[in-house]
Amino acid sequence: MDTKRIAVVGGGLAGCECALQLARAGLAVTLFEQKPAFRSPAHVSDSLAELVCSNSLRSDELSSGVGLLKAEMRALGSDFMAVADACRVPAGKALAVDREAFAAAMTARIRQEQTITLVPQRIAALDDPALSAFDAVVIAAGPLASEGLSASLAAALGEEHCYFYDAIAPIVWTHSLDMSVVFRASRYGCENGEAPGEGDYLNCPMGREEYERFYQALLEARKVEARDFEREKHFEGCMPVEALAERGPRTLTFGPLKPVGFIDPRTGRRPWAVLQLRAEQMNSETCNLVGCQTKLTQPEQARVFRMVPGLERAEFARYGSMHRNTYVNAPQVLNADLSLKARPGVYLAGQITGVEGYVESAACGLWLGLALAARLHGQTLPPPPPTCALGALLLHLQTPARHFQPSNVHFGLMPELGEKARKKDRKALYAARARAAFTEWLSANGGCLSPVARTQNQDQQ
Repeated sequence: MDTKRIAVVGGGLAGCECALQLARAGLAVTLFEQKPAFRSPAHVSDSLAELVCSNSLRSDELSSGVGLLKAEMRALGSDFMAVADACRVPAGKALAVDREAFAAAMTARIRQEQTITLVPQRIAALDDPALSAFDAVVIAAGPLASEGLSASLAAALGEEHCYFYDAIAPIVWTHSLDMSVVFRASRYGCENGEAPGEGDYLNCPMGREEYERFYQALLEARKVEARDFEREKHFEGCMPVEALAERGPRTLTFGPLKPVGFIDPRTGRRPWAVLQLRAEQMNSETCNLVGCQTKLTQPEQARVFRMVPGLERAEFARYGSMHRNTYVNAPQVLNADLSLKARPGVYLAGQITGVEGYVESAACGLWLGLALAARLHGQTLPPPPPTCALGALLLHLQTPARHFQPSNVHFGLMPELGEKARKKDRKALYAARARAAFTEWLSANGGCLSPVARTQNQDQQ
């Protein structure tokens, strides 16, 4: 056992992933988690690694940035990906998980790791006495870091910290749906040989008049207002459905309610709009209203969403809500190794750095765990090249911007291809280049990885 001690603050996705990588590299880790004594407004369970918004980890295809990132994480020995794959629920070409099973499995991994000490304690500030004895401190408190810790971080950075709002979609009980209207299918399923009644999604079709009534109700519905001292700044990739509706009457039909690729079995024609529902658990007892994250009041959510055909008698297992997300101006305040320029020895991981999304948050924790473990063992693990998914995500945190914004992983974060290509071919070219670059980097630096990551890399090969 190495004598160096590391504190990880926060038992979310990034914190758990980071702690597990450090521990398996032979380092003593103390994981501070404020549950069960304290919970953020968005958390509902005492488990670690709780998924608070959606249960979707998005596309699993290698032709997408997030699909590539997940493949790279698997090759690096990610616990997050191992558990997600084991807790998969049907979601077409996406990876979605049973969130309760996922959190339970991640919690068990932390508790079973002998080199991790789990301490149920809230860390109130960077100078909290509980952190004084550690060789390195990782702040992975997530986008809902407590007000005290957020204020302490802002004071250390010498500038006001940034923030934006995140919205959560409602969840309904599947048994309460009107299955004479709702039909099961995947987008383009009928064109790909899918039999009627097959597919991973349930779909609520709307005619034009039905959609227009629903749309008008969204515009007029009462919303939960922000507090006086807070200004709403929505992340573009997680806009409330009513905020999207305010952009125009067809915004939703070209966005989350897009009907393309569906045929209503009742009419044999394409609907005007389609609201999709995705299974929340392996037993499919509850469904998430895809793309319907909202800040409507709870009574208004019940009234408005029950206007959708098939949801007239919907019973809500969880209403949608909004919460504050905290992040830093990473290019200004973080070094390339994710340490604070103002506080050597203090590192940030996860969404608080300015990455956005479950997968990206876990990837950030994974990378910090691997790189910090290598450094504490006297080695250097260089970052992956920016032409691969993980490297591009890390480069985003080092790229100055006039108004730095959180970002998911996508091909736009990568360097240009440097060659002319047809639009339909560009994703494939980006993906092929990314796979080749990551494979070359992994081959050159595999010796700096933790024993578990090295074993996983060999298995992948």
